Amino acid sequence: MSDTTLHVGGASPYDVVIGHDPADRLPAILGESVERVAVLYAGELAEQVQPLVDLLVQHYDVLALGLPDGERAKTAPVASDCWEALGEGGFTRSDAVVTFGGGATTDLGGFVAATRLRGVRVVHVPTTVLAMVDAAVGGKTGINTGAGKNLVGSFHEPAGVLCDLSLLSTLPRDEFVAGPGEVVKCGFIADPVILDLIEANDPATLTADSAVTRELIERAIRVKIDVVVDDLRETGGSERHPGSSIGREVLNYGHTLAHAIERTSGYAVRHGEAVAIGSVYVAELAARAGTLDPALVERHRAAFGRVGLPTTYADASFEDLHDAMKIDKKARGNQLRFVVLDDVGKPRVLAGPSEDDLRAAYSAINGAIR
Repeated sequence: MSDTTLHVGGASPYDVVIGHDPADRLPAILGESVERVAVLYAGELAEQVQPLVDLLVQHYDVLALGLPDGERAKTAPVASDCWEALGEGGFTRSDAVVTFGGGATTDLGGFVAATRLRGVRVVHVPTTVLAMVDAAVGGKTGINTGAGKNLVGSFHEPAGVLCDLSLLSTLPRDEFVAGPGEVVKCGFIADPVILDLIEANDPATLTADSAVTRELIERAIRVKIDVVVDDLRETGGSERHPGSSIGREVLNYGHTLAHAIERTSGYAVRHGEAVAIGSVYVAELAARAGTLDPALVERHRAAFGRVGLPTTYADASFEDLHDAMKIDKKARGNQLRFVVLDDVGKPRVLAGPSEDDLRAAYSAINGAIR
Protein backbone atom coordinates (compact mmCIF):
# COMPACT_ATOMS: atom_id res chain seq x y z
CA MET A 1 0.00 0.00 0.00
CA SER A 2 1.27 3.48 -0.83
CA ASP A 3 2.05 6.13 1.74
CA THR A 4 -0.67 8.39 3.06
CA THR A 5 0.21 12.06 3.43
CA LEU A 6 -1.85 14.25 5.76
CA HIS A 7 -1.16 17.98 5.63
CA VAL A 8 -1.08 20.14 8.74
CA GLY A 9 -1.78 23.75 7.82
CA GLY A 10 -1.22 26.90 9.82
CA ALA A 11 1.67 29.30 10.26
CA SER A 12 4.25 26.51 10.08
CA PRO A 13 2.77 23.86 7.78
CA TYR A 14 4.13 20.32 7.56
CA ASP A 15 3.13 16.85 6.45
CA VAL A 16 2.46 13.67 8.38
CA VAL A 17 3.44 10.66 6.24
CA ILE A 18 2.02 7.26 7.17
CA GLY A 19 3.37 4.14 5.48
CA HIS A 20 6.24 1.70 5.42
CA ASP A 21 9.88 2.85 5.45
CA PRO A 22 9.11 6.55 4.86
CA ALA A 23 12.46 7.61 6.34
CA ASP A 24 13.85 8.03 2.83
CA ARG A 25 11.99 11.33 2.82
CA LEU A 26 14.08 12.69 5.70
CA PRO A 27 16.77 14.52 3.69
CA ALA A 28 14.13 16.38 1.68
CA ILE A 29 12.33 17.42 4.86
CA LEU A 30 15.50 18.49 6.65
CA GLY A 31 16.63 20.61 3.71
CA GLU A 32 19.93 21.56 2.16
CA SER A 33 20.98 24.09 4.80
CA VAL A 34 21.30 21.45 7.53
CA GLU A 35 24.83 20.17 8.15
CA ARG A 36 24.44 18.40 11.50
CA VAL A 37 21.61 16.18 12.72
CA ALA A 38 21.15 14.96 16.28
CA VAL A 39 19.16 11.73 16.47
CA LEU A 40 17.53 11.47 19.89
CA TYR A 41 16.32 7.90 20.32
CA ALA A 42 14.93 5.68 23.04
CA GLY A 43 17.88 3.70 24.36
CA GLU A 44 16.11 0.36 23.99
CA LEU A 45 15.76 1.02 20.23
CA ALA A 46 19.47 1.14 19.42
CA GLU A 47 19.14 -1.67 16.88
CA GLN A 48 15.99 -0.30 15.23
CA VAL A 49 17.38 3.23 14.85
CA GLN A 50 20.57 2.11 13.08
CA PRO A 51 19.13 2.06 9.52
CA LEU A 52 17.93 5.63 10.00
CA VAL A 53 21.36 6.71 11.28
CA ASP A 54 23.02 4.94 8.34
CA LEU A 55 20.78 6.88 5.95
CA LEU A 56 21.51 10.23 7.58
CA VAL A 57 25.30 9.82 7.69
CA GLN A 58 25.27 9.78 3.90
CA HIS A 59 24.17 13.42 3.98
CA TYR A 60 25.02 14.94 7.38
CA ASP A 61 27.28 14.89 10.39
CA VAL A 62 25.22 12.77 12.77
CA LEU A 63 25.20 12.77 16.56
CA ALA A 64 23.20 9.83 17.95
CA LEU A 65 22.05 10.31 21.55
CA GLY A 66 20.43 7.42 23.37
CA LEU A 67 17.85 8.47 25.98
CA PRO A 68 16.50 6.72 29.06
CA ASP A 69 13.43 4.64 28.28
CA GLY A 70 9.89 5.87 28.87
CA GLU A 71 9.04 8.75 31.15
CA ARG A 72 12.53 8.64 32.69
CA ALA A 73 13.65 10.57 29.61
CA LYS A 74 11.36 13.50 30.33
CA THR A 75 13.42 15.26 33.00
CA ALA A 76 15.40 18.48 33.20
CA PRO A 77 18.74 16.64 33.71
CA VAL A 78 18.23 14.60 30.52
CA ALA A 79 17.28 17.73 28.58
CA SER A 80 20.36 19.48 29.96
CA ASP A 81 22.60 16.60 28.89
CA CYS A 82 21.19 16.90 25.36
CA TRP A 83 21.76 20.67 25.27
CA GLU A 84 25.36 20.18 26.36
CA ALA A 85 25.94 17.46 23.75
CA LEU A 86 24.56 19.69 21.01
CA GLY A 87 26.76 22.53 22.19
CA GLU A 88 29.86 20.35 22.22
CA GLY A 89 28.93 19.09 18.77
CA GLY A 90 28.87 22.60 17.35
CA PHE A 91 25.18 22.57 16.46
CA THR A 92 23.91 25.88 15.11
CA ARG A 93 20.45 27.28 14.49
CA SER A 94 20.45 25.88 10.95
CA ASP A 95 21.01 22.30 12.16
CA ALA A 96 18.31 19.84 13.18
CA VAL A 97 17.01 17.21 15.59
CA VAL A 98 15.33 13.92 14.65
CA THR A 99 13.45 11.96 17.29
CA PHE A 100 13.00 8.19 17.13
CA GLY A 101 10.89 6.53 19.78
CA GLY A 102 7.62 6.61 21.64
CA GLY A 103 5.72 9.51 23.17
CA ALA A 104 8.25 10.27 25.89
CA THR A 105 11.13 10.43 23.42
CA THR A 106 9.08 12.64 21.12
CA ASP A 107 8.13 15.00 23.96
CA LEU A 108 11.69 15.28 25.24
CA GLY A 109 13.28 15.58 21.80
CA GLY A 110 10.77 18.20 20.75
CA PHE A 111 11.46 20.17 23.92
CA VAL A 112 15.22 20.05 23.32
CA ALA A 113 14.69 21.29 19.76
CA ALA A 114 12.30 24.01 20.93
CA THR A 115 14.71 25.37 23.50
CA ARG A 116 18.09 24.90 21.80
CA LEU A 117 19.01 28.33 20.39
CA ARG A 118 15.33 29.27 20.87
CA GLY A 119 14.23 26.72 18.33
CA VAL A 120 15.81 24.43 15.73
CA ARG A 121 14.20 22.21 13.10
CA VAL A 122 12.85 18.87 14.33
CA VAL A 123 11.43 15.84 12.54
CA HIS A 124 9.63 13.14 14.48
CA VAL A 125 9.82 9.44 13.60
CA PRO A 126 7.35 7.93 16.11
CA THR A 127 7.67 4.21 16.77
CA THR A 128 4.47 3.52 18.75
CA VAL A 129 0.77 3.98 18.03
CA LEU A 130 0.58 6.44 20.90
CA ALA A 131 3.36 8.62 19.55
CA MET A 132 1.98 8.51 16.01
CA VAL A 133 -1.52 9.67 16.91
CA ASP A 134 -0.65 11.97 19.80
CA ALA A 135 2.84 13.15 20.74
CA ALA A 136 4.32 13.59 17.26
CA VAL A 137 1.52 15.78 15.87
CA GLY A 138 0.59 19.22 17.05
CA GLY A 139 3.77 20.83 18.33
CA LYS A 140 3.39 20.23 22.06
CA THR A 141 6.65 19.43 23.80
CA GLY A 142 7.38 18.93 27.46
CA ILE A 143 9.11 17.38 30.42
CA ASN A 144 7.91 16.29 33.83
CA THR A 145 8.75 17.74 37.24
CA GLY A 146 8.34 16.35 40.72
CA ALA A 147 4.98 18.12 40.90
CA GLY A 148 3.46 16.50 37.83
CA LYS A 149 3.50 15.51 34.18
CA ASN A 150 4.26 17.91 31.30
CA LEU A 151 4.34 20.95 33.58
CA VAL A 152 7.34 22.45 31.72
CA GLY A 153 7.18 22.70 27.96
CA SER A 154 6.85 24.71 24.80
CA PHE A 155 4.93 24.75 21.53
CA HIS A 156 7.26 23.88 18.67
CA GLU A 157 5.85 22.43 15.46
CA PRO A 158 7.91 19.81 13.64
CA ALA A 159 9.13 20.16 10.07
CA GLY A 160 7.56 16.77 9.38
CA VAL A 161 6.35 13.52 10.92
CA LEU A 162 7.18 10.10 9.45
CA CYS A 163 5.03 7.26 10.79
CA ASP A 164 6.68 3.98 9.84
CA LEU A 165 4.01 1.34 10.39
CA SER A 166 6.54 -1.48 10.03
CA LEU A 167 8.05 -0.41 13.35
CA LEU A 168 4.84 -1.35 15.17
CA SER A 169 5.52 -5.05 14.63
CA THR A 170 8.60 -4.76 16.86
CA LEU A 171 6.61 -3.54 19.86
CA PRO A 172 5.94 -5.74 22.88
CA ARG A 173 2.25 -6.66 22.95
CA ASP A 174 1.43 -4.59 26.05
CA GLU A 175 3.09 -1.52 24.53
CA PHE A 176 1.16 -1.98 21.29
CA VAL A 177 -2.15 -2.39 23.16
CA ALA A 178 -1.58 0.79 25.18
CA GLY A 179 -1.54 2.91 22.01
CA PRO A 180 -5.24 2.66 21.13
CA GLY A 181 -6.10 4.54 24.33
CA GLU A 182 -5.68 7.80 22.41
CA VAL A 183 -7.32 6.33 19.30
CA VAL A 184 -10.52 5.32 21.12
CA LYS A 185 -10.54 8.74 22.80
CA CYS A 186 -10.60 10.36 19.35
CA GLY A 187 -13.60 8.20 18.49
CA PHE A 188 -15.57 9.55 21.43
CA ILE A 189 -14.65 13.22 21.02
CA ALA A 190 -14.89 13.52 17.24
CA ASP A 191 -14.99 10.47 14.95
CA PRO A 192 -17.60 7.80 15.74
CA VAL A 193 -16.40 5.70 12.80
CA ILE A 194 -13.41 4.82 15.00
CA LEU A 195 -15.81 3.34 17.54
CA ASP A 196 -17.73 1.52 14.82
CA LEU A 197 -14.52 -0.05 13.50
CA ILE A 198 -13.46 -1.20 16.95
CA GLU A 199 -16.88 -2.63 17.73
CA ALA A 200 -17.22 -4.38 14.35
CA ASN A 201 -13.81 -6.06 14.20
CA ASP A 202 -12.47 -8.98 16.19
CA PRO A 203 -9.83 -7.50 18.52
CA ALA A 204 -7.47 -10.33 17.57
CA THR A 205 -7.36 -8.95 14.02
CA LEU A 206 -6.21 -5.50 15.13
CA THR A 207 -2.57 -6.37 14.63
CA ALA A 208 0.32 -4.10 13.73
CA ASP A 209 0.04 -4.95 10.03
CA SER A 210 -3.74 -4.95 9.62
CA ALA A 211 -5.57 -2.55 7.31
CA VAL A 212 -8.04 -1.71 10.08
CA THR A 213 -5.24 -0.71 12.45
CA ARG A 214 -3.85 1.57 9.76
CA GLU A 215 -7.27 3.16 9.21
CA LEU A 216 -7.70 3.70 12.96
CA ILE A 217 -4.29 5.39 13.15
CA GLU A 218 -5.00 7.61 10.14
CA ARG A 219 -8.42 8.61 11.48
CA ALA A 220 -7.00 9.49 14.91
CA ILE A 221 -4.26 11.60 13.31
CA ARG A 222 -6.88 13.43 11.24
CA VAL A 223 -8.80 14.25 14.41
CA LYS A 224 -5.63 15.63 15.99
CA ILE A 225 -4.83 17.70 12.89
CA ASP A 226 -8.35 19.10 12.67
CA VAL A 227 -8.07 20.36 16.23
CA VAL A 228 -4.49 21.67 16.39
CA VAL A 229 -4.49 23.49 13.06
CA ASP A 230 -7.15 25.80 14.47
CA ASP A 231 -5.80 26.09 18.01
CA LEU A 232 -2.07 25.41 18.23
CA ARG A 233 -1.55 26.98 21.63
CA GLU A 234 -4.74 25.83 23.38
CA THR A 235 -6.33 29.27 23.56
CA GLY A 236 -9.74 28.21 22.26
CA GLY A 237 -10.94 27.31 18.80
CA SER A 238 -13.77 28.00 16.40
CA GLU A 239 -16.69 26.05 15.01
CA ARG A 240 -14.48 24.48 12.33
CA HIS A 241 -13.24 21.50 14.32
CA PRO A 242 -14.55 18.85 16.72
CA GLY A 243 -13.64 20.77 19.85
CA SER A 244 -15.76 23.74 18.82
CA SER A 245 -15.15 26.71 21.10
CA ILE A 246 -13.14 24.72 23.66
CA GLY A 247 -10.41 24.25 21.06
CA ARG A 248 -7.40 22.07 21.70
CA GLU A 249 -8.54 21.39 25.22
CA VAL A 250 -10.84 18.73 23.75
CA LEU A 251 -7.77 16.52 23.26
CA ASN A 252 -7.42 16.40 27.05
CA TYR A 253 -10.47 14.14 27.32
CA GLY A 254 -9.69 11.69 30.12
CA HIS A 255 -6.28 13.24 30.76
CA THR A 256 -6.85 14.99 34.09
CA LEU A 257 -7.24 11.74 35.99
CA ALA A 258 -4.86 9.97 33.59
CA HIS A 259 -1.95 12.25 34.46
CA ALA A 260 -2.75 11.91 38.16
CA ILE A 261 -2.67 8.11 37.84
CA GLU A 262 0.63 8.23 35.97
CA ARG A 263 2.24 10.47 38.54
CA THR A 264 1.00 8.66 41.66
CA SER A 265 1.99 5.29 40.15
CA GLY A 266 5.51 6.53 39.42
CA TYR A 267 4.63 6.15 35.71
CA ALA A 268 4.16 2.42 36.08
CA VAL A 269 0.80 2.85 34.32
CA ARG A 270 1.29 3.55 30.62
CA HIS A 271 -0.22 6.73 29.21
CA GLY A 272 -2.69 4.94 26.94
CA GLU A 273 -3.86 2.77 29.82
CA ALA A 274 -4.31 5.82 32.03
CA VAL A 275 -6.26 7.66 29.31
CA ALA A 276 -8.65 4.72 29.04
CA ILE A 277 -9.29 4.78 32.79
CA GLY A 278 -9.54 8.57 32.80
CA SER A 279 -12.04 8.57 29.94
CA VAL A 280 -14.32 6.13 31.74
CA TYR A 281 -13.97 8.34 34.82
CA VAL A 282 -15.12 11.51 33.06
CA ALA A 283 -17.96 9.59 31.45
CA GLU A 284 -19.09 8.59 34.94
CA LEU A 285 -18.66 12.20 36.03
CA ALA A 286 -20.77 13.51 33.16
CA ALA A 287 -23.49 10.95 33.92
CA ARG A 288 -23.59 12.18 37.51
CA ALA A 289 -23.88 15.76 36.25
CA GLY A 290 -26.90 14.60 34.26
CA THR A 291 -25.48 15.36 30.82
CA LEU A 292 -24.43 11.92 29.53
CA ASP A 293 -26.67 8.91 28.95
CA PRO A 294 -25.57 5.98 31.16
CA ALA A 295 -25.58 3.80 28.03
CA LEU A 296 -22.66 5.86 26.70
CA VAL A 297 -20.79 5.29 29.94
CA GLU A 298 -21.08 1.57 29.28
CA ARG A 299 -19.99 2.13 25.68
CA HIS A 300 -16.81 3.68 27.05
CA ARG A 301 -16.12 0.60 29.14
CA ALA A 302 -16.86 -1.71 26.23
CA ALA A 303 -14.78 0.15 23.61
CA PHE A 304 -11.66 0.59 25.71
CA GLY A 305 -11.97 -2.90 27.16
CA ARG A 306 -12.41 -4.42 23.69
CA VAL A 307 -8.91 -3.35 22.64
CA GLY A 308 -7.43 -4.70 25.86
CA LEU A 309 -7.22 -1.53 27.93
CA PRO A 310 -8.12 -1.23 31.64
CA THR A 311 -11.33 0.55 32.62
CA THR A 312 -11.00 0.30 36.41
CA TYR A 313 -8.39 1.52 38.87
CA ALA A 314 -7.98 1.02 42.60
CA ASP A 315 -4.26 1.41 43.24
CA ALA A 316 -4.46 4.90 44.76
CA SER A 317 -6.80 6.63 47.14
CA PHE A 318 -9.24 9.25 45.91
CA GLU A 319 -7.50 11.78 48.15
CA ASP A 320 -4.10 11.20 46.55
CA LEU A 321 -5.51 11.39 43.03
CA HIS A 322 -7.57 14.45 43.90
CA ASP A 323 -4.46 16.23 45.18
CA ALA A 324 -2.60 15.34 41.97
CA MET A 325 -5.46 16.57 39.79
CA LYS A 326 -5.42 19.94 41.55
CA ILE A 327 -2.03 20.79 40.06
CA ASP A 328 -2.90 19.58 36.58
CA LYS A 329 -1.99 22.23 33.99
CA LYS A 330 -5.61 22.43 32.87
CA ALA A 331 -6.80 23.57 36.31
CA ARG A 332 -7.65 27.24 36.83
CA GLY A 333 -6.86 28.49 40.32
CA ASN A 334 -8.49 26.10 42.75
CA GLN A 335 -11.02 24.91 40.17
CA LEU A 336 -10.69 21.60 38.38
CA ARG A 337 -11.72 21.49 34.73
CA PHE A 338 -12.71 18.34 32.86
CA VAL A 339 -13.54 17.81 29.23
CA VAL A 340 -16.78 15.80 29.23
CA LEU A 341 -19.29 14.72 26.60
CA ASP A 342 -22.95 15.46 26.12
CA ASP A 343 -22.90 12.81 23.39
CA VAL A 344 -20.39 11.21 21.04
CA GLY A 345 -18.64 14.06 19.22
CA LYS A 346 -20.19 16.71 21.47
CA PRO A 347 -17.52 17.74 24.02
CA ARG A 348 -17.64 20.58 26.49
CA VAL A 349 -15.86 21.69 29.65
CA LEU A 350 -17.22 20.87 33.08
CA ALA A 351 -15.65 23.34 35.50
CA GLY A 352 -15.70 22.92 39.26
CA PRO A 353 -17.69 19.71 39.72
CA SER A 354 -18.62 18.92 43.31
CA GLU A 355 -16.31 16.79 45.38
CA ASP A 356 -19.22 14.42 45.95
CA ASP A 357 -19.51 13.80 42.20
CA LEU A 358 -15.74 13.49 41.82
CA ARG A 359 -15.61 10.95 44.62
CA ALA A 360 -18.64 9.02 43.36
CA ALA A 361 -17.19 8.77 39.84
CA TYR A 362 -13.98 7.35 41.28
CA SER A 363 -15.92 4.86 43.36
CA ALA A 364 -17.60 3.73 40.14
CA ILE A 365 -14.29 2.92 38.45
CA ASN A 366 -12.58 1.30 41.41
CA GLY A 367 -15.31 -1.24 41.93
CA ALA A 368 -16.89 0.30 45.03
CA ILE A 369 -20.16 1.13 43.27
CA ARG A 370 -21.65 0.83 39.79
